[in-house]
Amino acid sequence: MDLSLCLVATELFEWGRHGGIGMATRTIGAALVDRGLDVSVVVPQGAGQAPVEELDGMTVYGFPLWRYPLTGSIYRRVDADIYHSEGLSWGSVLALNSMPERRHIVTFQNPRTKEEWGALYRFYPMRRRLFNALYWGQLMEAVRRMDAVYCQSRDMIPKAKELYNIAEDPGFLPNPVDVPAMIPRKSGEPTVCFLGRFDGEKRPELFLELTERFPGVRFVAMGRANDESLDRALRRKYGGSTNVEMPGFISGERKNQVLEEAWILVNTSVSEGFPVSFLEAAAHGCAILSPHDPECFASRFGYYVEDGDLDAGLRFLLDSNRWKLKGEEGYAYVSEFHEKGRVVDSHMAVYEELTGA
Repeated sequence: MDLSLCLVATELFEWGRHGGIGMATRTIGAALVDRGLDVSVVVPQGAGQAPVEELDGMTVYGFPLWRYPLTGSIYRRVDADIYHSEGLSWGSVLALNSMPERRHIVTFQNPRTKEEWGALYRFYPMRRRLFNALYWGQLMEAVRRMDAVYCQSRDMIPKAKELYNIAEDPGFLPNPVDVPAMIPRKSGEPTVCFLGRFDGEKRPELFLELTERFPGVRFVAMGRANDESLDRALRRKYGGSTNVEMPGFISGERKNQVLEEAWILVNTSVSEGFPVSFLEAAAHGCAILSPHDPECFASRFGYYVEDGDLDAGLRFLLDSNRWKLKGEEGYAYVSEFHEKGRVVDSHMAVYEELTGA
């Protein structure tokens, strides 16, 4: 298919960036390259990232945050047929203003209300609060100008519609995940894992505190903090336990190996959309233990912690190996709705409809 695509992103899983949206963006882009599309990504620079890089067949244009308002020239240089925002951002506005004659779409990844932002500002630099106050109107206008609007989960659709005053329901365009041909053989030892940043918003200490109360369970905390002093403090406090492993950020086969062995993924975040980590864990047959229940994912395929009692949820899943059936059901669900090939088919159909290709 002779089509050029620009992914407008806030993060990409490389160069020190390890977020779920960045993982989804990279997975989608690389898979679309395999389908014959000319894919570019425009994203704020990570550690050691050059202004122009090649990654998985994609051309990646990076810029320092202070250059954000000057990045219109990058979108003109890319000169794509379609500009697809993976999450609404300032880049969405700039791409629309710079290339108004091209097709523009957005997939909402984690739309937040003012109240939700209010609970999170303490974890973000002041520039986030200022940006939301100054540019909310421009973001609203950008959504109105989009040729198509989608959400990565179904339960985000009414939320995004109300939040951005969208006339019609956004479409459903899910995030992809690589799904093994069958559920991996699990560890014979009870194994529970965490996958994410060791930052305040993610509350990794709640996961690590479980290690003291469940000495017969193996805990693997995959991730690290952006703040080195916080990371060191967590490792000093919890890293000496005999039943905990803290390998840092791991990816590829090393991460897959942990997920293959694990029985349960524990999520402890203050706020979540529909995390890519849920999809990755379920694709490997892990049950989900979480205080968040997007698409009823935790309650259907694990345990939804409504009262903050992670201990009760973990005991429930471990008792009588309830985690096993929950993991099997989650595996079946992501195989049907989030398997990478199926999701890329959906993206291709959207692009073809937009361009008449």
